[in-house]
Amino acid sequence: MAPPRNRRPGFSRRIQFGLFIGYVIAVVGVVCGLALVMLSRLDPEGFGQLRATALDVSAPVTSGGRSIVTGIQTIGRNIGDYIEAGGQNEALRAELKRSRHALLEAQAIRRQNLQLRRLLKLIDYQSQPVATARLIGSSLSSARRFGTLAAGEKDGVRSGQPVIAADGLIGRILETGRSASRVLLLTDPESAVPVRLTRSGVAALARGRGNGTLLISSLLPGARPFRKGDVVATSGTGGIYPPDEPVAVITSVDGDSAIGWPLANPDTADFALVRQPYQPALPPSRSGTP
Repeated sequence: MAPPRNRRPGFSRRIQFGLFIGYVIAVVGVVCGLALVMLSRLDPEGFGQLRATALDVSAPVTSGGRSIVTGIQTIGRNIGDYIEAGGQNEALRAELKRSRHALLEAQAIRRQNLQLRRLLKLIDYQSQPVATARLIGSSLSSARRFGTLAAGEKDGVRSGQPVIAADGLIGRILETGRSASRVLLLTDPESAVPVRLTRSGVAALARGRGNGTLLISSLLPGARPFRKGDVVATSGTGGIYPPDEPVAVITSVDGDSAIGWPLANPDTADFALVRQPYQPALPPSRSGTP
């Protein structure tokens, strides 16, 4: 059945009252609009004051609305930043890790350059070395203390030749292979090096203790020449080791002996020089008849 053409709100008082209020508001709006138009034409100054008053009244509402919108936008940005913070933190951690690796590499290169400069000074100061090679290993926990040098017979390395790093004496060649050699370190119990105190020139003997330190004994009976902090160097006595090579610094004193710590550490030294065994000059022979 088709709906009737003339549709009326019926007898509902609520609907009728709503329609009446809508009509009243519409009529009042039209009348107010016409009144404002006539006021703007007849009294522009008064209309301007009315607009200013309306602006003053609506300003707090506008400001409050803007604050709400800004707050909502800020919350949205903060949520987005919080979501992106995880990825940014991962990127920063990766960058920090790369920076640390680059710093460690730079420090290692700087240390190697410093050691090479010291070795160059040794080469300039002394005769040409037999070989310059890397120290590629050393024993840490064993009672016997050996090092491995990346140079052998093909490089001219032979048993008995002294091995010197940038910071001082390391030991001597014990045995050689074709391209590598074993070094008897100063701290090995079988190592004995004639030394002297750089402060006084008193002769002594440095022996390895097998624990990374040296026992330094005076060659003068009853003498107590050592002080904590003294430096001992090779004396050149007996050959093999050239004179004036730094050996150790004294860390403790016990009567006519002392404990020394080697100045050259084979665990951290990258390069070393192999030299010919030292041969002291013989005194000139005396000639003539009695």
